[in-house]
Parts: sequence; structure tokens; C-alpha cells
Amino acid sequence: MNQIDTRGLSCPQPVVLVLNEIRSGKSEFEVLLDSEASRENVKRLLNKNKLKFEVKENLDHTIYHVKR
Repeated sequence: MNQIDTRGLSCPQPVVLVLNEIRSGKSEFEVLLDSEASRENVKRLLNKNKLKFEVKENLDHTIYHVKR
């Protein structure tokens, strides 16, 4: 399973990386996020593409586990 580490990146880089992963057709991947703006923007992108995801909160970052 692919893992996209967007920690430390500013928008729109996290959204672009996740969009590339969506377009690649992968059935499952994880996104690591560490900023509120990135979390909201990626969440919006996933919802727009009708992808289901689970949210895992860690101390210093959030993980979106995406499944098609």
C-alpha cells in the first residue's frame, strides 16, 4: 500500500500529491497530514471524488486511510 507523506508541505502540494494517487487508480493508500489546512483540503478532494476514508489521529499528525 502506498503512503503519501505530506507532512511539512504547504498547500497545494498535498492536494496535488493525493490527486496524482487518485488518478493512478490505486485501490488503497494512506495520506499523512500535519496541518489543518491540508487536512481540510485533502478531505474535500476525497469527498469530491466519492472516496471512503478512515481518520487516524496521532500526536503530531493525522492519517487518512483511503479505500475505493
